[in-house]
Amino acid sequence: MHYINSQRYLKMARQKATVPRKRSGNAPASTPPVSPSAPASTPAPAAESSSAAAARGRRSAKGPRVTATPMTARKPYRFKPGTVALREIKRYQKSFELLIPALPFARLVREVTAHYTLEVNRWTAEALVALQEAAEDYVVNLFDDSNLCAIHAKRVTIMPKDMHLARRLRGVHVDRPW
Repeated sequence: MHYINSQRYLKMARQKATVPRKRSGNAPASTPPVSPSAPASTPAPAAESSSAAAARGRRSAKGPRVTATPMTARKPYRFKPGTVALREIKRYQKSFELLIPALPFARLVREVTAHYTLEVNRWTAEALVALQEAAEDYVVNLFDDSNLCAIHAKRVTIMPKDMHLARRLRGVHVDRPW
């Protein structure tokens, strides 16, 4: 309720108030100014037609008032760098669901299996879930160790050399792709 009311007040604050303006010398007036030397009994000149006023680029006396600058859309709020990243880190640390989508991971497992052997071509759902949990645990721990390597080098950005160092300290040879 509070959010809706505040949005309404913001909308009201953004609207321009229409105030009648004094006419400039080149805009047609609905009634001409009366000069003191002219007699009061002279008839007023006829008002010009709206098509004639539009042809000369002037606004007619009738018709809606058109503003020159339309209301622009408000820019979305931008958080400071790192705020959204910290929020996502907290969210993913609280959650326990798998981070890699299941179907692409299953396709990858089947592709690797087909590369090494033709005998195994079927996987149970439980085996795929167990393999995915183990793979995600390995990747998360590798990123954790890589982050420690980057912090040790007085950096906050993880680089490939940090991942190589973390794998090397674990005892995994870097020349092997797996």
